[in-house]
Amino acid sequence: MSTTQVAKSMTDAQLDLLCINTIRTLSIDAVQAANSGHPGTPMALAPLAYTIWNRVMRFDPQDPIWPNRDRFVLSNGHASMLLWSVLHLTKTMAVNADYEIVGQPSVTLEDIRRFRQIGSKAPGHPEYHLVSGVETTTGPLGQGIATSVGMAIGQKWLANRFNKPGFDIFDCNIYTICGDGCLMEGIGSEAASLAGHLQLDNLCWVYDNNHITIEGNTRITFTEDVAVRFLAYGWSVLRVGDANDLEHIEDALTTFRDTKHRPTFIVLDTHIGYGSPHKQDTSAAHGEPLGVEEVRLTKRAYGWPEDAQFLVPDGVYDRFAAGIGARGAQARKEWNELFAKYKAQYSDLANEVELMQRRELAAGWDRNLPVFAADAKGIAGRDASNKVLNVLAQNIPWFLGGSGDLAPSNKTALTFPGAGDLQPETPGGKNMHFGIREHAMAAIVNGLSLSKLRAFGATFFIFSDYARGAIRLSALMELPSIFIFTHDAMGDGEDGPTHQPIEQLASLRAMPWMVLLRPGDANEVVEAYRYVMQLRHQPAILVLSRQALPTLDRSKYAAASGVAKGAYVLADAPGGSPEVILIGTGSEVSLVAQAHEMLITQGIRSRVVSMPSWDIFEHQTQEYRDSVLPPSVKARVAVEQASTFGWDRYVGEAGRVVGMKTFGASAPLKELQKKFGFEPEHVVAVAKELLGKK
Repeated sequence: MSTTQVAKSMTDAQLDLLCINTIRTLSIDAVQAANSGHPGTPMALAPLAYTIWNRVMRFDPQDPIWPNRDRFVLSNGHASMLLWSVLHLTKTMAVNADYEIVGQPSVTLEDIRRFRQIGSKAPGHPEYHLVSGVETTTGPLGQGIATSVGMAIGQKWLANRFNKPGFDIFDCNIYTICGDGCLMEGIGSEAASLAGHLQLDNLCWVYDNNHITIEGNTRITFTEDVAVRFLAYGWSVLRVGDANDLEHIEDALTTFRDTKHRPTFIVLDTHIGYGSPHKQDTSAAHGEPLGVEEVRLTKRAYGWPEDAQFLVPDGVYDRFAAGIGARGAQARKEWNELFAKYKAQYSDLANEVELMQRRELAAGWDRNLPVFAADAKGIAGRDASNKVLNVLAQNIPWFLGGSGDLAPSNKTALTFPGAGDLQPETPGGKNMHFGIREHAMAAIVNGLSLSKLRAFGATFFIFSDYARGAIRLSALMELPSIFIFTHDAMGDGEDGPTHQPIEQLASLRAMPWMVLLRPGDANEVVEAYRYVMQLRHQPAILVLSRQALPTLDRSKYAAASGVAKGAYVLADAPGGSPEVILIGTGSEVSLVAQAHEMLITQGIRSRVVSMPSWDIFEHQTQEYRDSVLPPSVKARVAVEQASTFGWDRYVGEAGRVVGMKTFGASAPLKELQKKFGFEPEHVVAVAKELLGKK
């Protein structure tokens, strides 16, 4: 009898087990070939992944970005072979950066053979920007579950805006797998607490309860009653005692879909390396291949050909095609037909959905943006930001966000009629209240962005440290998430060094694919937002002042539109031939402008360069950069109330940086500025010293 005939003669249960063991053995073989990776968790969780994908989830492998698909998040991303196996066996197709199906598999068998190697679409952890079918990058434990909360909020928001009687355009669910590490990390607790408060009944976390971490059994560190903790958060808690019982797993997932007003937490009791007769320890879970002999013994226990490698038996692809393939294709077909009718009846809303999917903006998105008149007293960056946010949120229906319990101080409240608060009873509100949860806030913003909303999260700049993990992932994923940070330097002087960012600017500027802008007055704030909102594949950080900054007279100084170049000549020496260049960012732009005026009166030809963004400036042509910072002018002074680290690239060996080499202090702002040299007289003195003038 041929292998095809054998497959056809199998019962459904036998075919299910064949598929599960294919997931297991592909994972084992890939880790063994790479001599790197985590085989145990994919082995243990293969039945769960198979049940979610082939029995439950609405996902069409032929169109993995179909808007109303269910989402699958592998938060314990070290088990990535579980996902690569499933994406391959379901024949999920690849999508390019323009959101077009490109007609080739997302993950090939050759990719799996080359697991964790250069060029393989089966990297060590799930990578959103690299592999179609990956809904979010995971790796740092806890980030996946926190991001899934943002996805669930996003789907609730979309349903509230777009669903109409007879048209459930958005009604999908988010399935998330997590482990002990995800639940130990604080970000997981923050996210779970908020998810319970918001009653996200479209969110399901399945907890791989295997009692093992790298250092050993969880009894040495993690003895809390996790189920009771989630009950206290307001979740529905279920338990499946046997990770190989497909029927009970499916029953639990059905119960999740039937549960209203509560997210669901399923405790799944597993054993690391299930099926391996000897490897019931941490090595299989955390980074060690089984070894050649153990692989053979494990395959023997599965009833698998011991010498076969990367084997996909006859019947496996067909089983997935008849399951998720057929079910997903039918669901997408029905949705497309429904959306066509919806488009005929609600054309404006349908157009919004289509724009969002391509990360485009509606016509007129920047209409009515404020223009600020010259004002010596000026306005704080955070206050200018508030005015811009309230315009953008009215022009862009899917633009929303909030602060980590700091909206009155960050000035992020959306106050126009109809903005509303996003709460359990009002999931379409535009004002997010994250609570004092900066870690989870940033991850949730990423989840909202992954749902194709334009979202922002805000806090004090010093607390960007708390949000940094998710900020970094937004850059890795190339998401247009927006992070708004106020209190950019010493403006909250009396709060002291714990609230005064020093090293944060240098640290975040070092992050690849991240756009950081530190605007110097209200009109630069407007232009910063104008630039940021047009980004499709890059996150952005806006660093804004707490204190009022003079609004520069643009009839005297260059137009603020220069922000789009990253740096521009704000004011120049008579005749345009400067002896010295003064470079400022953010709060210090007006300071260097004052120093410039003082130098001019003393007959010293100076140029003022406003440099809100190193990253944008570095992407300009060499010709433009040289026009702003002529190589022939060696005397340069950069002024920034932050670490001097990195400024040497712009001031050179002959230049100087007026910046911070220590932490700050607790005192009124003016006293701090005097103590640390952030006064125009000091900048003038430094410039004259460079020129050898007294």
